[in-house]
Amino acid sequence: MSHLSILPTVLRDEDVLIQALEDLDLTVIRGGHLRGFANQREAVALRVKLPEGIWLGWRLEASGQLALVGDLQQLGRSRSLQHLIGSITRRYAAHQALRNLATDLPDAKAVLHATAVPHATADLAHGLTR
Repeated sequence: MSHLSILPTVLRDEDVLIQALEDLDLTVIRGGHLRGFANQREAVALRVKLPEGIWLGWRLEASGQLALVGDLQQLGRSRSLQHLIGSITRRYAAHQALRNLATDLPDAKAVLHATAVPHATADLAHGLTR
C-alpha cells in the first residue's frame, strides 16, 4: 500500500457521478475515509470498492470539483483501473449531457444507449417530440 494521491478532475456533480458509478455496477458509499500507507486517511464524499479490492474515492474541493482520491501507485500500474476511470468519465459526461438537455429542451426525448463498439461506454442519441 502506498500513499493516497488526490487528482483533480472536471467532475462537479455528486449525483451525476453516482449515476455513472452505478451504471458500471459499482456500489457507492457516501462519506467516510480512504486509508493509505502509515494510517494516512483522506475524507471523501463518495467511495467505491472495486472487485480487485482497491478503493477509489472522490472529495469535494473548494473549487466545486470532485477530486479523485486513490493509491496512485496501484492506479498507475493497472490498465483495467485506467480503463475504468475513462469509463466513469464518459458515463458522467453522457448523464450530464442528458441532464442539460432535459433542462434546455424540456419537450425533448433523450435516450442513452449502450454500444457494441469496444471501449465505448455510451452513445447519446436524442429526438425531439413536439
